[in-house]
Amino acid sequence: MSRMDVELVTLGWDDEFAASYALTEATVPPARVNRLDRGWSTALLGASGPTIRLRNIGAEIAVGDWIVPSADGEKVDHVLERHSAFVRRASFEGARAESHTVAANIDRVYVLHALSSPPNPRRLERELVLAFDSGALPTVVLTKLDAVDDPSEVIAAVEAVALGVPVVAVSSRAGLGLEALRPAGGHETIALLGSSGVGKSTLVNALIGKELQRTADVREGDQRGRHTTVASELIPLPSGGWLIDTPGLRAVSLWASGQGIERTFRDVFDLMDDCRFRDCKHEEEPGCAVQAAISAGTLDPVRLVALKRLVAEELTLEEEQRAKEKATDKRRGPRHQTRD
Repeated sequence: MSRMDVELVTLGWDDEFAASYALTEATVPPARVNRLDRGWSTALLGASGPTIRLRNIGAEIAVGDWIVPSADGEKVDHVLERHSAFVRRASFEGARAESHTVAANIDRVYVLHALSSPPNPRRLERELVLAFDSGALPTVVLTKLDAVDDPSEVIAAVEAVALGVPVVAVSSRAGLGLEALRPAGGHETIALLGSSGVGKSTLVNALIGKELQRTADVREGDQRGRHTTVASELIPLPSGGWLIDTPGLRAVSLWASGQGIERTFRDVFDLMDDCRFRDCKHEEEPGCAVQAAISAGTLDPVRLVALKRLVAEELTLEEEQRAKEKATDKRRGPRHQTRD
């Protein structure tokens, strides 16, 4: 294996990316995007560099993508097929039916919440749906362990929402619990996701062992930081592997879901299998196993409400996408016109 091949493998390259690259018939070596800035991509040509800067003309690119530069080195010619991607609905005005890829080609998603502020279970459910649909493995990371006396109640509440998902409590400043987050080897890529103020930048600095991400003091009262990451970035880990830090997400809007909703609400879906009627709406139908569990106190009714809300949101998004496609086709006009 050549030195260049070793550099690419260390960066996360594998046989599937190699097969996708071969289809492009390119003669220019591939690179991995490690930063985006207003229409420009910075990409690594190997694990130890160098980097190149390219224009994103006509290409939808995310940090973590493998790309093929143009022969002149000016722009991105190809984006190789992704193994996985954390995708949400774009949040800017007028883009309700457009997607926003937060991170690409990730192996694990660390969903961050701070122990110093009680985690919002409805937000966590949304984050888990997106994490499952990304194709990566989620872990819930509860930060600021040093800021609370007894985290057990919060941990139990989070575990009741994040069914079967590992929940890890850490203190980045005190170095507690961090070993559980470091890759055991290999070249995994981990994406950090969370709202502003949950301690992502502090965790990044702790995991890489140096002050890479600038942080600021937290506000009095709510313990939320005044500074957050402003751009996604692919960062090497000393123990091997890569970290993608992302800007704090204010809105966690769903995109087209695969099995994310089913996996996040598996407790409710397991009950649905035992309902008397296949088309049970889980309201007042006889033999509804979901309502029986709610009456017995074994299922929180809020879980059912949250599930129905996310399913409705997904259906609305699908309608918006169909309307957008129809409008686009109408603007393009008929593909073929015939003359008498």
